[in-house]
Amino acid sequence: MNGESPGGAQRYVALGSSMAAGPGIRPRAAGSPLAAGRSARNYPHLAAEQLGLDLVDVTYSGATTANVLRERQHSAPPQIYALNGSEDLVTVTIGGNDVGYVPLLFAATLPAVLRAVPVLGDRLRELQNPAAREEALNQVGASLREVGQVLRERSPRARIMFVDYLTLLPPHGTSAPPLPDDVADLGRYVAKRLAQQTFEAAQATGCEVVHAAEVSRDHHAWSVDPWTVGAGSLLPWRPKPFHPNAAGMRAVADLIAARFRQP
Repeated sequence: MNGESPGGAQRYVALGSSMAAGPGIRPRAAGSPLAAGRSARNYPHLAAEQLGLDLVDVTYSGATTANVLRERQHSAPPQIYALNGSEDLVTVTIGGNDVGYVPLLFAATLPAVLRAVPVLGDRLRELQNPAAREEALNQVGASLREVGQVLRERSPRARIMFVDYLTLLPPHGTSAPPLPDDVADLGRYVAKRLAQQTFEAAQATGCEVVHAAEVSRDHHAWSVDPWTVGAGSLLPWRPKPFHPNAAGMRAVADLIAARFRQP
């Protein structure tokens, strides 16, 4: 579902990182770049089906706010290039890669011997450094506000929805093996701050927020009914570790559809 809206259908453009793209959730979106990890059953596709919208999905795994706004990602142009002003709905899930949220969790599951590898070891230690995460969190708010401002300028008549991140980790005091407790606590802190920064950016720029984090608190990756994957398999046909599963994508799509139907 790409290109101009046929027959007057309302146009929906989906922006964001792997939390929106859905890497490993089969099948892959037809014609999408392999590196994008873009699923045909991610929340943009499922919400578009529910609402009867014409979807342009440019979500891309690994994307940062810079990739949404101004920087190419592999061969893909900045994601805002997909906007032409005719949109009725724009969704965006972004910011986690700016602050190293999923990378810090993933780094903690890698073999300890990798920390001795030059360059790589430095990066792994930096990801789990609370001071470095704090610095990144202090910067991402301005980037998220810029995303909201630019989306509002480019799509003046659209409903623009920031979709925050599904909850990955169990509540404080609950173990999340194989993650060490200090890493899990840092991950919870990063997730909480990122959700707050997303909310504040949306408020400041006249955009809406879909509170996926709040709704999914009882559906973390270690719960009996998870909407995300914990330290799982890296097999290409399985949902990626610390990412949404198919149930999580359906839940987020339901939230977006319900929100869009509200006046």
